[in-house]
Amino acid sequence: MANFLEFEKPIAELEGKIEELRHLSDSDEINIAEEVGRLQGKAERLLRQTYGKLTPWQKTLVARHPDRPHFGDYIGRLVEDFTPLAGDRLYGEDNAIIGGLGRLRGYSVVILGHEKGADTKSRVKHNFGMARPEGYRKAQRLMRLAERFKLPVITLVDTSGAYPGIGAEERGQAEAIARAIEIGLDLRVPMISVVIGEGGSGGAIAIAVADRILMLEHAVYSVISPEGCASILWRSADQAETAADALKLTAQDLNELDVIDEVVPEPLGGAHREKAKTIEAVGDALERALLSLVHEDGPGLKAQRRKKFLDMGKKGLS
Repeated sequence: MANFLEFEKPIAELEGKIEELRHLSDSDEINIAEEVGRLQGKAERLLRQTYGKLTPWQKTLVARHPDRPHFGDYIGRLVEDFTPLAGDRLYGEDNAIIGGLGRLRGYSVVILGHEKGADTKSRVKHNFGMARPEGYRKAQRLMRLAERFKLPVITLVDTSGAYPGIGAEERGQAEAIARAIEIGLDLRVPMISVVIGEGGSGGAIAIAVADRILMLEHAVYSVISPEGCASILWRSADQAETAADALKLTAQDLNELDVIDEVVPEPLGGAHREKAKTIEAVGDALERALLSLVHEDGPGLKAQRRKKFLDMGKKGLS
């Protein structure tokens, strides 16, 4: 694994030693399997201890890890015959949100989501997953297309937030997000959302007004980033860790508050360590959710979804 987070340094050192010993074994034919096994056991125990008590801020860092599987990875492994559909029919194409038609575990679906990119070139192309208004208007178009052909909608959320640039504001960023939320609440077909990394602000909820909201174990979902919250409350982004604690942005917190419906477990050490295993776990969760929703009638789905969101925040109130 190329990228280690700050709190993973002790693990990185152990894994580095293991690689050195393996290289030595390959080159000099020295039998050091016993030492490698001992270090591997120690590294696994340390990994389990570290990831068993992650703070909200550390989970935020894991959710942002550059090696986590992105939208394109999920499409490549889970969706057959994916046909991308581009443009909002009003202004242009936005590469931060990708969407189209395909088959997931035998179900024909419309699937869309944020793509952050995997390297510098692709991150610039996809604007780091921060969509402009045309991205959210494309999402609106695809959701209505799904409704017209009675297809379930699946969305994968992974964004720090909608793009806040001047051009985006001029083209109606707030209206585009609000309209996407409105359409999500109005759909008469099943809609399932998975927060696979960051779920930031209106840029996330615009495509996450769903019948079932799932989150990966180390994903985060919040009205504002910890840095943004700290800058407003303490006038300093240095308080981001404190803000993360207060925001209740982890999957476990949000599941307890009934904001989401299911936490999808990640492999030990996070989704970035075993991408294929993570993607399969998300596929299994999506299949279960689809099975529970595909036979529901349209008006019933719409009514239940609206009630779901109206009831949020009531837990614990008398």
